[in-house]
Amino acid sequence: MKTLSCNYKMLNPNIVSCDGCYVIDESGKRYVDFEAGVWCLSLGHNNKQVNDAIIRQLGSVSHVGYRYTAKIVDEAAEKILDLLDFLDGKCVFLSSGSEAVEFGVQAAKKIMGKPCFLCINNFYLSAYGISAARSKEQWISLALSEYDGNQSNFLESIPFDKIGAFVFEPGNASGTANLPPKELIEAIASNIKEAGGMIIVDEVTTGAGRTGKWFGFEHYGIRPDIVAMGKGIGNGYPVSVVAMTKAIADSAEKSGFRYAQSHQDDPLSCAIVKEVISVIENGGYVQRSARMGAVLKRELNSLIGRHKSVKEVRGAGLMCVAEFWRNENLPLEKIHQELFDRGYIVGVIDAPATKLLRFYPPLTIEEAHITGVVAALDSILLAYS
Repeated sequence: MKTLSCNYKMLNPNIVSCDGCYVIDESGKRYVDFEAGVWCLSLGHNNKQVNDAIIRQLGSVSHVGYRYTAKIVDEAAEKILDLLDFLDGKCVFLSSGSEAVEFGVQAAKKIMGKPCFLCINNFYLSAYGISAARSKEQWISLALSEYDGNQSNFLESIPFDKIGAFVFEPGNASGTANLPPKELIEAIASNIKEAGGMIIVDEVTTGAGRTGKWFGFEHYGIRPDIVAMGKGIGNGYPVSVVAMTKAIADSAEKSGFRYAQSHQDDPLSCAIVKEVISVIENGGYVQRSARMGAVLKRELNSLIGRHKSVKEVRGAGLMCVAEFWRNENLPLEKIHQELFDRGYIVGVIDAPATKLLRFYPPLTIEEAHITGVVAALDSILLAYS
């Protein structure tokens, strides 16, 4: 292959087409995609309505400059702001989830009156910038492993007087589906607000219905000031969004905060976002995510009684993992390969600290796909019992 592997094993270099929840190789073999690409395909591969919107927009204008725009940009922004109930808020459309998170963090840094950000340790936010580096001078990281249920003691250790913004990612946790305790997050958010700080939510993975609600933060009863979106909001097209409340947007503009990149507020990206939201809303796919997620959890949980190697099933909606006991010496990479050979694409983490299989399928997934992959996994695990 002529492309750099980046140290990921290539399972099949000959994918030639796709259809809904399937990718298809040159031999005609079909694979059910329980990773939704890179967790991006909220509406599945080759979605006709999204494709039609792309074609329509390509016939008018796909790209603009910094000082002129198109009506579709405001129309897409209105869709996003309505979902968030950000009355008179503002949006910017970018290219990647990392960029959206970093944009939100940089904008907050410009206007917050305190020196530090607060985040949860080991939760992925961005691939670059200060939100990736998270220096000890600028960032306070919470270790959830140290939370024993004593909320008062845990909160006392957080210097809220120094924190300008809490940057919260609602549970994807680098593909491990570790959902933080609801009561703790709500208490942290309340303290941040009382101290005059902001809440920035990273919805790059958890947004667009992935968790059975439109946004992952809705499971926590908090009100963010800045929301970063990506992945599923473009259904495979590289677009991300940052949305801000009116107060934050006004403050950012008055501060002189400036940002420019080549594909900022592209009409083509905005047409896709607008269509993805419409299709999800009109098709009831958020509710479907909750419903199919319950099926997925039920089926995966059925493995616990039959296989001592299965430790736990956890997640929300169609963001779900099955974790395995580390001391079982289970060859998880081999099991992952066997699932692929049987026509199922799932995620895998086979590391000393964590051993799990990941299931983040499109919201269009069918119950037969779910029972099929669990039956295949059941059969494979029997060989290692």
